[in-house]
Amino acid sequence: MALDVLATAKKMMRRRQFDKAITILQSRAEIYEDNFDYYLLFAIACLYVGDTGTASAYFQKARKIRITDTTLLLGQAALFLRRGNTDRALQYYLDVLDYEPGNKIAQNAMEFIRTKGDYSTICKWVDTGDIEQFYPPLGVNPYKLAGIIIPVVACALGILVAIRIVPVSRPEKGTRADLSSLVLSVDERKNIQETDLSSGSFAYILSSSQINECYEKAQVYFQNYRDNMAQVEINRILNSNASLAVKRKANLLMSYLEPPSFDTIKDVPDYSAVEKEPSLYLDCWVSWSGRISNVVQDSSSFSCDLLVGYETMEKVEGIVPLKFSVPPKIENDKPVTVLAKIISENGKLALSGKSVYQSIKNQ
Repeated sequence: MALDVLATAKKMMRRRQFDKAITILQSRAEIYEDNFDYYLLFAIACLYVGDTGTASAYFQKARKIRITDTTLLLGQAALFLRRGNTDRALQYYLDVLDYEPGNKIAQNAMEFIRTKGDYSTICKWVDTGDIEQFYPPLGVNPYKLAGIIIPVVACALGILVAIRIVPVSRPEKGTRADLSSLVLSVDERKNIQETDLSSGSFAYILSSSQINECYEKAQVYFQNYRDNMAQVEINRILNSNASLAVKRKANLLMSYLEPPSFDTIKDVPDYSAVEKEPSLYLDCWVSWSGRISNVVQDSSSFSCDLLVGYETMEKVEGIVPLKFSVPPKIENDKPVTVLAKIISENGKLALSGKSVYQSIKNQ
């Protein structure tokens, strides 16, 4: 049975025969005028061959017909990403997640922008072709599939034989909470800023794209078990001109964060950073070293001052009030490392202790 032009072009594109796909699509331009699938397919083919001007024009034609298609949005986001316009790219990726929560390409692209999205790196990825992993997907290349299917089958048979001989235990990997209910709605994104700035004082005045970015970063950090970094982004939102709806969801996300241990704590802020902007680090966890002084203790409470950085008795970075609800075992004349949460007490920086560590080697 003969394939129509669009199906034929799709087949060619799966085989990465983009020039052939473009040629056959161009020959049917009049027949498929005002056809969304035609415009979208043509734009994607042009994107893969690097003809971004034509790709942009055809994406725009497709957008006039259907604006909520996630493949279209991924294509337009990729164009902005190639140009280094990461703010616009992020907006399109957020739109993708609005219509298709959990879209892996959008999530991976946003993580790339967050961790490596400087202009020089983007240029390198464009040159090497690595940027194509964020393009609209084409499906499995049948040529490559044929080249690997036989080795895969052989390996699978080998594994099955090995399993029968040697039992294999697989550790279960924990997963964090599903945040799909915390994704901002289209309406919340449109009204993401507080309209009446006279209703309160804000430490941070953020643009719509900055609020979006902060909120998205908080979710990504949470899923990567970087709760301190997530808390910082949440605090930035809570102390900004973000709308009440966004702040409510940020507070809900905050409820998912978990207390760390000495072994699991990440992204510990320096004392100097916390002293400079204490509200930004409120409820973050720290493992700070130093010595203690001014101890007040009874059977049910323990308070002292932590002399941060004074473990060698050479320099004090700062002095912070420290409290434990359960009195810890601390030798007052030895250096100590404290695992504690940053809190505010009477408007000043303080710590709520969880646990302590003292080396037996310290004299």
